[in-house]
Amino acid sequence: MELSKSAIVSQKAKNRANMIRLSAIGWRVEKIAQYLRVSKLVVRNSLHRWLDKGFMGLEDTPKTGRKRKWQPSDLAVVEVKLETEQRAYSSRQLCEVLANSRKIQLSERHLRRILKKKL
Repeated sequence: MELSKSAIVSQKAKNRANMIRLSAIGWRVEKIAQYLRVSKLVVRNSLHRWLDKGFMGLEDTPKTGRKRKWQPSDLAVVEVKLETEQRAYSSRQLCEVLANSRKIQLSERHLRRILKKKL
């Protein structure tokens, strides 16, 4: 019960803990899936993770792929540049600013994507 109220636990981990709790009190996989609005496979996988890994099976595994090259502090530099100077910058010019000041190489397209998400 404490796990479901914790602020530092992800929502997925809370859902998995809820699935385990419902299974422990006798609910069937189909009923749990219907109640939590997930597939039966998700419930079964969560229960198997619990049996195999215990509490460590509740949390998500680390995501695969490349680590990001930029940090939020790098975007802060771009934001300050845009706010303080009264001119328009192209994405190429902003990439050059990041390359010169922060030693970060981003493509123009990637920088535009990041800025769109930020805005």
